[in-house]
Amino acid sequence: MNRREALVTLGLTAAAPAALATESPKLKKRIKQSVCRWCYGRIDLDRLAERAARIGYQSIELLGPDEIRQVKKHGLTCAVMRCQSGIVNGLNRTENHARILRELREDIDFAAAEGIPNVLTMSGNRRGMDDEQGLKNCAEALKQIVGYAEEKKVTILMEGLNSKIDHKDYMYDKTAWGIRLCEAVGSERFKLLYDIYHMQIMEGDIIRTIRTHAKYLGHFHTGGNPGRNEIDDSQELNYAAILRAIAETGYTGFVGQEFIPKRDPFESLAQAFTICDV
Repeated sequence: MNRREALVTLGLTAAAPAALATESPKLKKRIKQSVCRWCYGRIDLDRLAERAARIGYQSIELLGPDEIRQVKKHGLTCAVMRCQSGIVNGLNRTENHARILRELREDIDFAAAEGIPNVLTMSGNRRGMDDEQGLKNCAEALKQIVGYAEEKKVTILMEGLNSKIDHKDYMYDKTAWGIRLCEAVGSERFKLLYDIYHMQIMEGDIIRTIRTHAKYLGHFHTGGNPGRNEIDDSQELNYAAILRAIAETGYTGFVGQEFIPKRDPFESLAQAFTICDV
């Protein structure tokens, strides 16, 4: 880590020379941290992985197989594979089941072979479909694949997104819907990707939700609201408090930084790492 990165990680500035003589604070690392690739798509993946590893991140996520092999060369893993089917055309429509189940099986096989903990799927958009029917269709599909995930010891995640700002018409836009889906599937190998940014927009009450439904939450994403930018005091969420609440549930997985930086991306990633190292 160079001097500039060290200053950012410590929360210091060049105007505080006395602090430079002190030792760096010991990292707590109660929560493993990851970087979402798409937010840094303009940065070469090798460079992103190398710099993220120097900051302390252990994963670059939402990657495909070739990219996963690439980041492994830098000592990183991939906390969650990307979703092959995308966001709009998901498991809520039965005509998508055969294709998505085939994709999930491929991803589960790769994840099991490479030590990747999670694969990702999506509910899809409503397009006039009733939420109850969509939930039933998703459960029907997931029950066909979750036994295979159990056998391979890989967790299938479904991500909740906001339908107010970013993903109009997306079906799984409330935590309660996702919890009911988990109950219907009835397996420890199907859980929710709880995106804090998205759920703040849709329902708020973040810490209470995390504490109440911890057993159903298999992964977390960050993002400052409004704007999905840095997670510092320029936005409304107290991420240090949120991460403490996550840690207190006994969660042992990853938290993925999924914000789009407005400043130097590596400075923002270093700052975010410190905020979330609770």
